[in-house]
Amino acid sequence: FIGQRTANTSSSDLSEISIRRLIDGAVGLAKITSEDPFAGLPEPDEFGSLSRDLGLYFEDVYSLPVERRIEMARRCEAAAMAADTRIQNSSGAEFDAATSHKIVVNSRGFSGEYRRSYCGFSVSPIAQDTTGTMQRDHWYSSARHIGGLESPEEVGKEAARRALRRLGARRVPTQKAPVVFSPEIARSLMANIFDAANGDAIYRHASFFAGQLGEQVAGENVTIVDDGTLVFNGVARFGTSPFDGEGLPTRRTVIVENGVLKSYVLNSYTGRKLGLRSTGNASRGLAGTPGIGAGNFFLQPGSITPQQLIGDVKSGLYVTETMGFGVNLVTGDYSQGASGLWIENGELAYPVEEITIAGNLRDMYRNIVAIGNDLTFRSSSASPTIRIEGITIAGS
Repeated sequence: FIGQRTANTSSSDLSEISIRRLIDGAVGLAKITSEDPFAGLPEPDEFGSLSRDLGLYFEDVYSLPVERRIEMARRCEAAAMAADTRIQNSSGAEFDAATSHKIVVNSRGFSGEYRRSYCGFSVSPIAQDTTGTMQRDHWYSSARHIGGLESPEEVGKEAARRALRRLGARRVPTQKAPVVFSPEIARSLMANIFDAANGDAIYRHASFFAGQLGEQVAGENVTIVDDGTLVFNGVARFGTSPFDGEGLPTRRTVIVENGVLKSYVLNSYTGRKLGLRSTGNASRGLAGTPGIGAGNFFLQPGSITPQQLIGDVKSGLYVTETMGFGVNLVTGDYSQGASGLWIENGELAYPVEEITIAGNLRDMYRNIVAIGNDLTFRSSSASPTIRIEGITIAGS
């Protein structure tokens, strides 16, 4: 920053001469850019970091021998292949492990650092029926440390079950019907709320949430939270960190409460643009200016089981997969390819594919009539099973 002129440079070369060139380049660029009245670092009294041990880093992820990692992936794949004779092949199994060390320092006195660890494995089995038709699905387990991973055998069996239930899929007639979203797909649907509440989209008027603070935007049973401080049994959730990309402490932000839009998600820049304070959601990589990212983003669970939620449906769709990028955040229009299982008289009856589900997110969020109690964090965003009334299903 030079006054309110901004420039950004980056390098992977940390030699002294490279750093000097980096600084000189940034200063030179800043001098020729236009002033931005909203640019600048946060105020000194805004900086901070969560002081308690969050359980972000575990050494076993780094020290686990390669042979053990390969063994866990192979066990997972073997369990999937052994689950049923119709599992004829596999797209493979893999084990991932990663650690990171983040340091943030600025000229207004903030200095902070933390380490994080991650590990996980997955498998993608292929099922084949007597006609030669093949279907593929996958399942996975992920954790901060090795001890938090599920059994490779159980993950393999679940992946096989998911592939097998897709065999014999058919299309259904075009209609309007209740749609039940599995947790994996509901999570994606709810993520559009975070994108719509993103301060960058709000100040650009590129979101259907613009100007909607304090307004009813979803059903009264809908409460959506972003919380960068979550810890469970001494282990940080995947979106937890002690501070954000600008050095502000992470926090819990209720975005939607009982259907009412309570807060946007902001970094310092978008906060200034909108006359609001940052929500501690600044995110950044090695290059570029801070963007806006989620902590642990989730829909609060309801009180009924997924089985009860499905059991109330006489005829409808249970979605297990969506495809495409058919979401317009300006208008709220939503249209995506989908596959899943058809519901008849409260039971999952048969698999369906080659259909499209469509509606408008404004209406869809208001028409969430049931929320399950099956909230599980498998990543930094999560949702229980949900049911939405009156969605258009385009099929045969």
